[in-house]
Amino acid sequence: MKSEYDFSKSVKNPYAKNLKKQVTLRLGVDVIKYFKNLSEETGVPYQNLINLYLQDCAHSQKKLRLNWASK
Repeated sequence: MKSEYDFSKSVKNPYAKNLKKQVTLRLGVDVIKYFKNLSEETGVPYQNLINLYLQDCAHSQKKLRLNWASK
């Protein structure tokens, strides 16, 4: 291993903007159970499945439709 390296000709990682960021979410037990079951069926880790689903929603610009019941 060299004692010093020359980084003067290095370039920025073009994929750095696509890295994931860790966040904390509070998800319902039923949601976690659903994705864990789906994970067992597909062999894809459940956190990746949740990310893929949310990514699909973001790319297709899905909007959540809520209909609150009036009292």
